[in-house]
Amino acid sequence: MPKSIKRTYSRYSRDATALLGGLIREARKERRLTAQELADRAGISRGLLQRIEKGDLKCEIGAVFEVASIVGVTLFDADEITLAKHLSQIKHKLALLPKSVRKKAKAVIDDF
Repeated sequence: MPKSIKRTYSRYSRDATALLGGLIREARKERRLTAQELADRAGISRGLLQRIEKGDLKCEIGAVFEVASIVGVTLFDADEITLAKHLSQIKHKLALLPKSVRKKAKAVIDDF
């Protein structure tokens, strides 16, 4: 069995996921949903939901976004129309940028 990779995360990342997890837990309790009910609606296990609410950084981002969406936690300061507009703009901008980024090769000095 391979060893899991020990990753380090910035304080900002740890604090942001803890905040998001707390917001999700608060919204779930305000809607009077049990952890099992929310997990069933999101199609995840209750254990994964508990990890999301604790701010575990190793949770799948799609599951976190889905749970947040179900309980009504907004992830961006935009409604659906504005969010779609921003998504379209970023897709157009990415289409203009190079597909990959490479470091410039060092020039070979071959005059002996």
